[in-house]
Amino acid sequence: MQANVKWVDGDTFVGLSNSGHNVVFDTGSDSAAPSPMEMVLMSAGCCSSVDVVSILQKSKQTFSNLEVKLSAERAETTPRVFTKINLHFVVTGKDVSEKHLARAISLSAEKYCSVALMLDKTVDITHSYEIISE
Repeated sequence: MQANVKWVDGDTFVGLSNSGHNVVFDTGSDSAAPSPMEMVLMSAGCCSSVDVVSILQKSKQTFSNLEVKLSAERAETTPRVFTKINLHFVVTGKDVSEKHLARAISLSAEKYCSVALMLDKTVDITHSYEIISE
């Protein structure tokens, strides 16, 4: 895998992925785009969500929405790495099994989500969930 990041102006950068997609980053007070750390946090949420959606679908669960609310704590001093991350899954559906949802989250956390598994080496990552009935 390869990528390129180019400085645009001020605190704004554009990343170009190997697959040809552009992503804007902003590290300044203007906040024209997410910061690199926000991107890492959102990447963990997306990676895990992909797994959970796939596993729930294979489990024949009927759901119309899945959202993961991410919260993180960072070290007070430089480098301001993540020290804690919580992924809170909110699934909306009809008769969604709590057992199936918990299993899907567990499989993602322990086996499939490469982003979270990489971060888990140095970050305390927790998971929680809620089911909203339709």
